[in-house]
Amino acid sequence: MTATIVPDYHELQERLAPLRQGRTLALTNGCFDILHVGHVRLLSAASTQAELLVVALNTDESVHQTKGEGRPLVPLEERMEIIAAIEGVDYVTSFPETLANDLLDALRPDVHVKGTDWTEDTVPEREVVTAYGGRIAICGDEKRHSSTEIIERR
Repeated sequence: MTATIVPDYHELQERLAPLRQGRTLALTNGCFDILHVGHVRLLSAASTQAELLVVALNTDESVHQTKGEGRPLVPLEERMEIIAAIEGVDYVTSFPETLANDLLDALRPDVHVKGTDWTEDTVPEREVVTAYGGRIAICGDEKRHSSTEIIERR
């Protein structure tokens, strides 16, 4: 495993404070239920946006709220371990809300990274990020991969 897992983002906030002196922080978030090549490409691109990369995963309950019955297929602890094993990821955490507003306000990353299914104008957390002076980066390959589509093919 290459990354440190800190399940509670409030604890991660405390751990990151001394590490951020003179270093930039990027954060990306999502369910990451059934990891696919689109996720790997997003994380690889996100790791180039700053000196430290945090990946925040929706908790099982928030995945269930956004994705519906039967989701997630992979429990949070396992999803976190899988993401932590990916090169370029420095920290993995989780958040219970369906949107990452509180997480972003707490960690205040220099860059909030989203996949290509978003534009800078459609990122739901855009106002939070711009309010504290952060920027949004759209990264990864064209949106052609989806955990939901993989599940529906079964």
